[in-house]
Amino acid sequence: MEREFVEEGKRLKGNMIEKPQSIELIKQEKEAMEEKIRQYRFIFEQATDAIVLVNKDGAFIDMNEAACRLFRASKEKLLQKHFQDYLHLVPEHIFQFQKQMLHKFGSYDDELVIRLADGETKHVQLFMRRHPSFDLYIIRDISSKKVLERERSINETLFKDLFNRAGDGIVIFDVQGRFIDANPSFCASVNVNKEELCKLSIQTFIPIEYHHLFEQLLLTLKRTGTVSSELPFILADGMQKLFEMTLTANVHSGFFMAIMRNVTEKRNMEMNLQRSEERFRAIFEQAHEAIFICDDFGNILRANPAASRTFELPLHDLVHANVLQFIDAKSKKARRVLRQFFRDGEIRDELTFHMPNGERKQLEFTSKKGVINGYHLTIFRNVSERKKMEKELREQEQKFRSIFNHAMDGMMLIDDEQRIFDANPVACRIFALKKERLIGKRVHTFIGTNHLKHFQTWLSEAGEEEEFVMVDGEGNRKIVELSFKPNVIEHVGLMMVRDITEKKEMEERLRKSDTLNVVGQLAAGIAHEIRNPMTALKGFIQLLQGSMSHENETYHMYFDVIMSELKRIESIITEFLVLAKPQATHYEKNDVAKIMQETVDLLSVQATMHNIQIEATYEHVPLIYCDPKQLKQVFINILKNAIEVMPKGGTITVSVQHVDEGVRIAVRDQGCGIPKEKIKKLGEPFYTTKERGTGLGLMVSYKIIEEHRGRIDIESEVGVGTTFYIILPATNDM
Repeated sequence: MEREFVEEGKRLKGNMIEKPQSIELIKQEKEAMEEKIRQYRFIFEQATDAIVLVNKDGAFIDMNEAACRLFRASKEKLLQKHFQDYLHLVPEHIFQFQKQMLHKFGSYDDELVIRLADGETKHVQLFMRRHPSFDLYIIRDISSKKVLERERSINETLFKDLFNRAGDGIVIFDVQGRFIDANPSFCASVNVNKEELCKLSIQTFIPIEYHHLFEQLLLTLKRTGTVSSELPFILADGMQKLFEMTLTANVHSGFFMAIMRNVTEKRNMEMNLQRSEERFRAIFEQAHEAIFICDDFGNILRANPAASRTFELPLHDLVHANVLQFIDAKSKKARRVLRQFFRDGEIRDELTFHMPNGERKQLEFTSKKGVINGYHLTIFRNVSERKKMEKELREQEQKFRSIFNHAMDGMMLIDDEQRIFDANPVACRIFALKKERLIGKRVHTFIGTNHLKHFQTWLSEAGEEEEFVMVDGEGNRKIVELSFKPNVIEHVGLMMVRDITEKKEMEERLRKSDTLNVVGQLAAGIAHEIRNPMTALKGFIQLLQGSMSHENETYHMYFDVIMSELKRIESIITEFLVLAKPQATHYEKNDVAKIMQETVDLLSVQATMHNIQIEATYEHVPLIYCDPKQLKQVFINILKNAIEVMPKGGTITVSVQHVDEGVRIAVRDQGCGIPKEKIKKLGEPFYTTKERGTGLGLMVSYKIIEEHRGRIDIESEVGVGTTFYIILPATNDM
């Protein structure tokens, strides 16, 4: 600007030389121009916006004081800088674009971020003007404005977020009550979407009788700027809700804001609480149990009429008393109860209380700490009579339990579904189960399938004593005698169980023993009566055979048959005599395996003739006391039976083993097998499963093994075969 004035001065000076007469005029014009320059300079320096002149390279040519303040540098330092030195945060292509716009249009306005020498950044508004010899930049600092805009944006965002997320309903409405805006919470409360709600007014939801109250609230709101109240709202579905409202005036453009909280449940809870308090008072006064309200020191602040009766004191005297005066403070239990109460805040226990009239009462109490306005509530129940009854009941229970547990017979308590829920030790032994495992099982699960239907009928008829076959917990078959008494207690029946398995076996043994005695006596008579004529027959047959001609082979064959049958009769008589009288036995230590091996060798030829193989295995077994001849006779009987039941041949398996009980001899055949019902009868006199058998062989074998204090067990499966087990004790004193 100064350069323009200088050039204008030179031009005027030339004119003055040419025209001396106008020197005075020129001088006046010069003074006027200098005055204008001074005015422009004053305006330039006093401008509040920074003004800088830059050349085409961007170097500073001139600047005012506001520019120095903006850039925080002196004029001398700025004249050594370029404008681009402060545009580190502005991409190069952006600034180049701005200069192109300036050159194209002669002016361009924009916003930039400049960074000063000390690192501070400022937002500026840049007004660029083009001059043929320089560019004019007017720079306005808008950093504070940007901060305010950012804060306003943040506040608006926060308000919108709070508005939309608030749990309470928020609405904006005008002076007529028409909805301008509403948050989701309020829309959900009144079950109306925002678009529909903005077509309505608050008065739409307020009952007519409350419109006057709402108008009064609006008048108060305009006068004071804020007001709070409660108003009922009626929803579209007819439901009524109570809202707590806080109204604020002039929140935006003269609109009002209401923060509305649904307090329907709160008020209902308050009403329910009030009713509960009324019920508590009624219960407190009318309760049959004694009730105290006490402080930390045991002072009774309040008591009900039942407490007066329990503690034998008038109510006005009881209220001024202390709980501790009714108990023995030196009692260890009382001190423990107090410590536990203050530690845990609650307790349920019993103590002996001393009444003013000298009576002692056993009271059960429940105490809770600080449940009524910080005071403690205690409820007492007189259990003196109950304690007495419990003592008598315990004594009766002990008597019953003693009888139950020490009864000679098994006793079980069962419910309506036949489940066992108690059993005495004898019942546990019979069922071969521990009490814990027996309880919960149903009785019918132990009864044999063949007897189950009859058992159910018998049980439903509450039958008298009857015998049943059962299978215990270890799988053993037992014969038991049952009796049942239903409803000894409601829905509880008593079942008596007696194990008569041994009794039945003893009866069976006695029956067999009686049979053997009869057979023995019969055998003695038959043997005596038959043996004498048999001797004569045998002698005369031999004489007759010797007198016959040797050439007649047919007669010799007849004689052989006769002699063979006579020997068979003699063998049967011998077996009879074994039953009829005691045999002379000689016991000595012997190896059972060796005796069995000799027997197998003896019968191996006969077995081979019937296409039968005998496979024998012998373990090392201890020597036992026995009569080897009698044992061999037993082994022969059993092996011969095995051979005879295998007409089609096969294999007989023989084993001798050392077991816990002693020595076990097993003979397994591949015959047709024996049905279970016939196994029981084996060993009885004259009972046999063979067509030509007498039944005496097994009977004699059983007798011999019994005399050796052993036993014979039989396992058989029809169509598979039979196994005879002979168990002999390893230590027997014969």
